[in-house]
Amino acid sequence: MKCPFCHDLENRVIDSRLTKDGDVIRRRRECFHCKRRFTTYERVEEMLPMVVKKDGRREVFDRQKIVSGLKKACEKRPVSITAIEQTADRIEQALQERGDKEVPSSVIGEAIMRELHKLDKVAYVRFASVYRSFKDVGEFMRELEDLIKERRTGTRKAKAAPK
Repeated sequence: MKCPFCHDLENRVIDSRLTKDGDVIRRRRECFHCKRRFTTYERVEEMLPMVVKKDGRREVFDRQKIVSGLKKACEKRPVSITAIEQTADRIEQALQERGDKEVPSSVIGEAIMRELHKLDKVAYVRFASVYRSFKDVGEFMRELEDLIKERRTGTRKAKAAPK
């Protein structure tokens, strides 16, 4: 493991612990060269599907893209980084459970929307406004009206996937 400070490859593990859910090992390390300490996380690499973009390109699934999108949507909202990480974990796990070799990016986008809808309504609307590329204020207002109706009635209207 390369030291993030001096980039030396020689270090030792000081402490190892499982995270609460037991899926990740947290390791505290100390660099032999600069003596600074740093933390690494180790997780089992599982086979994830290739993501098929709207234009037909294929790329490797990148969990960090999901975390980044969630962070942007939840910026300045009362949503913890732990909640964001757990949301990304659920989306990643759902993709693994599908067992598909390829998955359209729209499936991932809709999964993010469903999770954000449960997590924080404002973050959901933020993400939806970018993901669905609202063409005018009217489309945006309809989405907000649906949320308000849903809040009053306690039911959720199913949305069609974007074209």
